[in-house]
Amino acid sequence: MSRDMSLDSTIKRAAVILAAGQGTRMKSPLPKVLHKVGGRTMLDRAIDAAFDLGCDRVVVVVGNHSPSVGIAARARVGDQNVVVQDPPLGTGHAVLAARDALADFDGQVIVTYADCPLMSAEVLLPVFDMAQTTEMVVLGFEAADPGAYGRLVISQNHNLYAIVEAKEANKEQLAITACNSGVLACDRALLFSLLAEVANDNAKGEYYLTDVVALARKRDLMPQVTFASEQDVGGVNAQGELAMMEAVWQTRTRQAFLRDGVTMTAPDTVWFSWDTRIAAGVTIEPNVVFGDGVTVETGAVIRAFSHLEGAVVGEGAFVGPYARLRPGAVLGKDVHIGNFVEVKNVTVGEGAKANHLAYLGDGAVGARANIGAGTIFCNYDGFFKHKTIIGDGAFIGSNSSLVAPVTIGAGALIGSGSVITEDVSADALAFARSRQAEKLGWAANFRAVKSAEKASKK
Repeated sequence: MSRDMSLDSTIKRAAVILAAGQGTRMKSPLPKVLHKVGGRTMLDRAIDAAFDLGCDRVVVVVGNHSPSVGIAARARVGDQNVVVQDPPLGTGHAVLAARDALADFDGQVIVTYADCPLMSAEVLLPVFDMAQTTEMVVLGFEAADPGAYGRLVISQNHNLYAIVEAKEANKEQLAITACNSGVLACDRALLFSLLAEVANDNAKGEYYLTDVVALARKRDLMPQVTFASEQDVGGVNAQGELAMMEAVWQTRTRQAFLRDGVTMTAPDTVWFSWDTRIAAGVTIEPNVVFGDGVTVETGAVIRAFSHLEGAVVGEGAFVGPYARLRPGAVLGKDVHIGNFVEVKNVTVGEGAKANHLAYLGDGAVGARANIGAGTIFCNYDGFFKHKTIIGDGAFIGSNSSLVAPVTIGAGALIGSGSVITEDVSADALAFARSRQAEKLGWAANFRAVKSAEKASKK
């Protein structure tokens, strides 16, 4: 999403992304926020949303317990914009850890969370929009089952009077279905001024971000609430919740592609990645998986049980069934890649075909070339990768091994069963196999001898 021009461009914006949670309920050696939804880590999704909002500064708060989170964050926002919360003493304490990183910043700050993978810029934009006309904005949602969520005590015009934690709520407050997402936006100076007053006189001895609402009210300020869907603001704390978020994201993505003119006969069986690009007029059969970095152009057909990653599929191409396209596979117009064919780091020219049981790794296949069943590009010598180049219109006979580096000239024909180790000239016939020999009666004699030998040992 590009910057929305409805926002006042003179007001600078920053984001503080909380990513210091330990995620113990995930029961995984991988830190929680580095788990993926749609092939994109939850941390990256949160950073993407902040940049898509047009934030001039993005600060990520991490913990000492997960160095890999800090490494991932620094790769996106720079060393100066990653701060450590140590020890972890609550959400208010986490935001306060970003104070020095934003000391020279003059503008609005939004607090978001790295474990909420569907909290996109579109979801967060109304928060910044409302923050242009009020001192503080909290993002809420209507919960189907409010449970342990903090309740929002609000007026009909969305003025926020209090955030009440479930364990401290009375019967009337527990009946409230408007709940707190944890997202908050206000002026940077006001935010840190309020946080400086937050106390930790609670059972856990922690500093809660929600306390700034009550502190703002004491200053005669009137925080307001805007709402998003429960799914959009939902967090991930366990593997089951991660799977649920993946399912929601996949469903939405499928529906978007269907609306855009992509044909899917069984959309629930097709899995997309965060950056998948599919043109209108593409047909996708059941049980297809798209990894990162795939583009499919119009008129292409991706047949059942195929897996694509880091690949470009040209207009009108056919892929599969049971095909695998790996990173660097670039298929031209009307290319055919058939069943049990694997393509990796190979450019395949217009109209070329590899219809059965082949491995094409590192190289190029010319236009209208034909790759026979069982053909292998022998690209690796145990130390280095080498390229196989096949010219336009060449014909590679079945069960051939092309030992790279090797070039097959345009129009050349390779005899079936050949092991080609040297370049082949254009329009030449090349074959490299032993001459067939026949010994009459040999098989019958062999069976007789072996049968007698076996009988003698009983």
